[in-house]
Amino acid sequence: MKALSNWKRIRRTPYQTLAAIFMIAITLFVLSIFLLIAAISSAVISYFESKPQITVFFQETVDKSQIDAISGRLQGTGKVASLIYVSKDEALKIYQEQNKNDPLLLEMVTADILPESIEVSTYSPSQLTEIAEILKSEKGIDEVVFQKDVVDTLISWTSTIRKMGIVFLVFLLAATFFILLTSIGMKIANRKDEIEILKLVGATPWYIRRPFIAEGLAYGVMGAFISWIIASGIVLYAQPYMTSFLQGIPPLALFSISTFSFHIWPPNIYLFLGLFLTLELAGITIGLLGSLLAVSRYMKYYI
Repeated sequence: MKALSNWKRIRRTPYQTLAAIFMIAITLFVLSIFLLIAAISSAVISYFESKPQITVFFQETVDKSQIDAISGRLQGTGKVASLIYVSKDEALKIYQEQNKNDPLLLEMVTADILPESIEVSTYSPSQLTEIAEILKSEKGIDEVVFQKDVVDTLISWTSTIRKMGIVFLVFLLAATFFILLTSIGMKIANRKDEIEILKLVGATPWYIRRPFIAEGLAYGVMGAFISWIIASGIVLYAQPYMTSFLQGIPPLALFSISTFSFHIWPPNIYLFLGLFLTLELAGITIGLLGSLLAVSRYMKYYI
């Protein structure tokens, strides 16, 4: 009966109701896209940081003892997370695996013409430049290749997205709370006679406030559901394009426990479930805080 009564009150002012639900839905939709982009960006950065970030190719005249000496000096800096030696034979195996679909390329290359190398990873991308400079001063090194630009670009993009997303979300939250205040405040004003009667017959302040708070919660729940439907549809629509864009990168898992794996990309049922729960929690929070603020602001004139 209470749910039916709340539904009737919502239907009495459809335009105000739609405006409030629409603003909550837009705000939560932007939140969902922001969270997805931030999570995917962070996962991609973590993936690149976990890969060898510097590859050092040696000249033909360099022997294994010289390579070991250079490796020891690099590890002595305390900034090298991992260091992998790749011999000529191992380089050939890697080359054959990368070009297994092109027999002509495989016939033209032998282990003798491939250089020995080491693959170096640092604890932080900020340490790449220093390690690269150390390597460039060493003798017997033919080329130093490192992915600092890739990682720096990804970090820059992620930082920009986060800053823009936070500013936009704050603006939308302010607009959403303003609309909730206006909508619920007008409903309180329209029901002032009913509130006066309830007060005269001895109704408690909580009993009088409760329907307006429940209405705000209903707005939040409905807005969150709408935003989840839209965000899920966009994720499913974008899946083929994102899969092509992230080709070569393994599944971006947020965390894995036994057979349970929460994948950021490609999306799975746990992603949609987590997104739904997050948006519903955010919607309930917005609806509750907005309605409490509206009730405390306007109800004081009647109670």
